Amino acid sequence: MILKPLQDRVVAKKETPAEKTASGFFMPGDAKEKPSYAIVESIGPDVKNIKVGDKIIFKEYTTTDIKIDNQEYLIVKEEDILATIN
Repeated sequence: MILKPLQDRVVAKKETPAEKTASGFFMPGDAKEKPSYAIVESIGPDVKNIKVGDKIIFKEYTTTDIKIDNQEYLIVKEEDILATIN
């Protein structure tokens, strides 16, 4: 299923946090940090600075979260996206 956002909104797929730290320690489920970044899946017609495939950092509490087919997505306004990661 493809979500088509309206106006200046972006649909992005949440990234899952790493199961293991850089030093090789496994983290229990409750110890993982909630990711604040996602990969852009689709954009609305009024979005100017973001494109599909960008990895974005967003404001944590300004998103609308939705789960479709066991995959978590978020819908966020372009103005609430803080940066892109190259």
